[in-house]
Amino acid sequence: MSLVARRGKPELVLPARATPRETLPLSDIDDHRDLRYLQPAVEFFSAVDGHGRPAKAVFTAALAEALVHYYPLAGRLREAPGGRLVVECTGEGVVFVEAEADVSMDELGEPPLTACPFVEELLCDVGDARVVVGVPLFFMQLTQLRSGGFVIGLHICHNIADGYGSTQFLKCIADLARSGGDTSQIVSPVWNRELLTARIPPHINLAYEEFLQRLGSTTDDIMLSTPPEEMVGRFFLFGPRDMASLRRHAPVHLTPPITSFELLTAVMWRCRTVALSYELHQRVRLMFSLNARGRWKRHALVPHGFYGNVLFYPAVDTTVEELCFNPLGYALGLIREAKCDMTDDNMESMVDFMASMRGRPPLTMDRMYQVSDIKWVGQDALDFRWAKRVDGGVPMVGDIASKSVSYHMRCRNGKGHDLIAVSMLLPGPAMHKFEKEIHVWVD
Repeated sequence: MSLVARRGKPELVLPARATPRETLPLSDIDDHRDLRYLQPAVEFFSAVDGHGRPAKAVFTAALAEALVHYYPLAGRLREAPGGRLVVECTGEGVVFVEAEADVSMDELGEPPLTACPFVEELLCDVGDARVVVGVPLFFMQLTQLRSGGFVIGLHICHNIADGYGSTQFLKCIADLARSGGDTSQIVSPVWNRELLTARIPPHINLAYEEFLQRLGSTTDDIMLSTPPEEMVGRFFLFGPRDMASLRRHAPVHLTPPITSFELLTAVMWRCRTVALSYELHQRVRLMFSLNARGRWKRHALVPHGFYGNVLFYPAVDTTVEELCFNPLGYALGLIREAKCDMTDDNMESMVDFMASMRGRPPLTMDRMYQVSDIKWVGQDALDFRWAKRVDGGVPMVGDIASKSVSYHMRCRNGKGHDLIAVSMLLPGPAMHKFEKEIHVWVD
């Protein structure tokens, strides 16, 4: 099967009413160099019986009304003196594209639908996704399917919002479309980026500085030396039976019990390390995102409705020998220790460090496995009434930098069973070896 989306002409959607004209600074987390790109996502919706295909005007009207409340998204980024990014709230609008595809939802394949080979047809052209200054900060393609279902493909500037914030904005659009523009039920957005600003003077935790000093050169990492065209991206699915098999490798005495994220991250890190054939003495690193809105926080770092980046990045390192020849509990212990170390003081230290890197050359991060858990960012709350969400997440599109993060996503198979999908990018021969390693652990 082939899929070609017949796209209409891109149009700018402006806020439905006049919005403030002001310049807003980003937080020191938002302003991080690694977030300067347009983050893609796709969400799939099947038609609910008895409801026809919604008109384009319903979506554009809801988007225009949402931009009244999230008006910074209708502006443009510019670089202020010193290299800091700011948002000029100009009301210039966001990009909307309507498209049609002569396929049904069933013909797109099995979950995760983000892995379907035609996913790029479901996203509009944004040019160079690494260019964020002076361009629209949000792009949305609405692709109507033959079955009455539809797909929303979006790009949002990661400097403006993280996964939770992006979903909050998309939910605002869905709520407004469902209610005919009633704003009484939407979450009031909060900007307040000054809450995540570096201290004066800064104070960077000694343990974090020591970790940074252990980062090596990029001369001997196959992940950085392999040409992009020789890299292979895949999604790996784990159902209840698979997770039960993996848990048998974990210590039973851990309190609280290990989470699916901890378990899968430990196993995938170990299998990836073996597949890449690193030398036993070399150091390998793991960095994962930890959202400060999460239940692990004793108190809220940001208020309800905050849609900026509240992601912190605990990191651990060890030798290949220690990771691969110790029981799985060793890797699990490293991950848990890193999570426990994310105290308020260490989070403030990380903000100070991010601010200190502005204008300096990027750090080399060889033999680094980066993981992000987006299973609980709230996509299940997306409700259009005439359509229900069936799947969605982050597709493996764009450049190598955006594909290399390993995302944990939820999906559901044809039998209604909940699955966890984990993306992985590796050189071709390493991917073959990785698949064999994963089968050993599961089987």
